[in-house]
Amino acid sequence: MNIEKDTAQVPSPFKGIGAKLDAGISKGLNKITGSALMPYQAAIVRIGFALTFALYLIREWPHRLELYGTTNPWGFDLAQRLSNENGAFTLLLWSNDRLWFELVYNGTIVASLLLLLGWHTRTMSLLYMVGVLSLMNRSVLLGDGGDTLIHLVATYLVLTRCGQVWSLDARRRERAAVMGRGGSDPVRVALWAFFAVALAAAQVTGFAQFWPRWGLFLWGWLFTQALWFWAERRRSSQLRGVLDVMANLIHNAGMLLIAAQVIILYSAAGWFKIQGARWQDGTALIYPLHLNYFSPWTRLSHSLGSNSLMVTTITYGTVFVQVAFPFTLLNRRVKNVLLPIMMTEHAGIAVICGLPFFSMAMVFADSIFLPTSFLRWLGWRVAVARDDMIERWRRLRRRGDPQTAGAGAGV
Repeated sequence: MNIEKDTAQVPSPFKGIGAKLDAGISKGLNKITGSALMPYQAAIVRIGFALTFALYLIREWPHRLELYGTTNPWGFDLAQRLSNENGAFTLLLWSNDRLWFELVYNGTIVASLLLLLGWHTRTMSLLYMVGVLSLMNRSVLLGDGGDTLIHLVATYLVLTRCGQVWSLDARRRERAAVMGRGGSDPVRVALWAFFAVALAAAQVTGFAQFWPRWGLFLWGWLFTQALWFWAERRRSSQLRGVLDVMANLIHNAGMLLIAAQVIILYSAAGWFKIQGARWQDGTALIYPLHLNYFSPWTRLSHSLGSNSLMVTTITYGTVFVQVAFPFTLLNRRVKNVLLPIMMTEHAGIAVICGLPFFSMAMVFADSIFLPTSFLRWLGWRVAVARDDMIERWRRLRRRGDPQTAGAGAGV
């Protein structure tokens, strides 16, 4: 009997496992390089954070000079000294002129609204990030947790392809595909050219004041856009394929960073609450409910703070939800149940404590974990409501038109 021959015929139990592992790795690599994942989640984060910051700036427009402008108590010299120490980027330290401040402040509002609509999202996401950093790094003593989250997410949105759906860019691409038109958009090229000329002029004249890494980042972004434009004009499929793979990888990394940021936020908040005595005896909730600053509805706040059962439920419920949230991501059903609870809690904070923008930032950050099927349904409902409003507006215009009304009466 040939023992070696019989042994060779016995299949190895690890052979099938290795093949499955290789197939899984190949499938995963093809998935993260072949497409930009979570397009609807990226769109809702883009819309939500752009809307939140735009509404915040519009609400604070009458007080903009005291908050970020020339009459800010945190003086220009103090802000420059701090920026030189920590290397924080802000356009508002390039000049202390009132006109320059108005340009940056109102330009950030415009960039936020255009990013909300999804108009040239690559450029607007960069301008949105520059505006957010410029305002927040000018007055570091202002803001709360919501502002910090906006600060972080604004830097991550630049990495994402957040205009794939629910945007004017997506509508323009659909129309171009239907009409058989290709090539680059002249408006996009004009925006890049203007940005490059403005950046070069600011550096040559010495008006720009930022650390070298920010200059490399901005010029690198412009170089990438120019390379993309060149690949489109040359119709180079290989170069375009490489750029698409890189863009997909960067997008997926950006979405992973946003999700990880939310997980870290809830984990750190939950575990710190467990260690603190203020959240064990309910003082952390009762104290702000009796402060005028956090009590826009005084009767509601006092009635809630005087109910020991409600205080205990909300206190321990908040700690439990924040600690459990990262673990619920392992189970889709549990996660889909917990997300509405967390969003409802933030909505309650907006009403009871008078922190609408903090709550908006947290709700839209949580939306990255919403299921795609729900977001598609939500988009469909919004589209139906939009079409109904347009149809009603057209009917009202027809009724108000004398010629149309006369023709209808004659019939």
